Amino acid sequence: MIVSVAPVSLTTRHPSVPTDRLVAEMVPPPRFGDVRFDTYIPDPNQPGQAAAVVRLERFAAELNGDGAKRRWFRREQAAGPSGIYLDGGYGVGKTHLLASLWHASPGPKSLCTFVELTNLVGALGFRRTVEALSGHRLLCIDEFELDDPGDTVLVSTLLGKLADAGVKLAATSNTLPDKLGEGRFAAQDFMREIQGLSSRFEALRIDGEDYRHRGLPAAPAPVAEDMVTAAAETAPDGAALDDFPALLAHLATVHPSRYGAMLDGITGVFWHGVHPVEDQGTALRLVVLADRMYDRELPVVASGVPFDELFTEELLGGGYRKKYLRAISRLVSMARDGAERIPAPR
Repeated sequence: MIVSVAPVSLTTRHPSVPTDRLVAEMVPPPRFGDVRFDTYIPDPNQPGQAAAVVRLERFAAELNGDGAKRRWFRREQAAGPSGIYLDGGYGVGKTHLLASLWHASPGPKSLCTFVELTNLVGALGFRRTVEALSGHRLLCIDEFELDDPGDTVLVSTLLGKLADAGVKLAATSNTLPDKLGEGRFAAQDFMREIQGLSSRFEALRIDGEDYRHRGLPAAPAPVAEDMVTAAAETAPDGAALDDFPALLAHLATVHPSRYGAMLDGITGVFWHGVHPVEDQGTALRLVVLADRMYDRELPVVASGVPFDELFTEELLGGGYRKKYLRAISRLVSMARDGAERIPAPR
């Protein structure tokens, strides 16, 4: 007889993550572990998608072709653009392409999100981070975001030193490099940092419809409170059942760099009482959690408001709009997967 394990609560988890794990986990997340260029399906109505594949394949070929060149010569190669920047909306396959580039390129190499990169600097210190990454052939940065001037200066300086050391760079975001920060900060010094950063990249524009919604039905509606509990209790081992307000409060006690570890062993997420988030700090923490859940392909079942009402109009009208829309898109996708976990009515 199979004995089901009772759901756990994420609010009971306070993971401690050693710094060597932060470095070792700078690889494509499970969702993108098997993707390749030939598994990317370009939208025939968006020629920029197919063109991006061709350019990235050539970029990977260039990386594979200079393996025999001596290290001292690579410093001379760093002149001019040092990487590729994929700009586009949500769900056009930017992360798929970035991970495909990582898989097609020689090591040593790393792939991480912008937040994970800043967390690495926080854990190791700037000098040790430069030392740890300067021997890389390629550094891929997903979801490039500039949340404050400090992070901008930090990453701009870091990437400059890595590029000077011969490390090739690739990044994704939803805004062109020379437009990052617009609508958020007005300081001239900050904008000057952004302009210097943008010169490091050759920008590729990828337009298209969010594949998570392409030809798919509308997002499932929230379910009744008792159905959330029933779904969690009948789910495979590893279900996490939480009261949404309590979970939001708990996130404030855990550093975002540990949200991935907080999800270790979790196979599905179940939330009671989802409500609109009004506080920006809380909203940004929830975005990070949603990203880590999406990386792990976790289905979500929730009661309360639908996910397209998760962030207030005030938040959606602010400088972090793109982060919030990305989180909504990903949560809707996970909610579709979670619909399969809801028990059929008796």
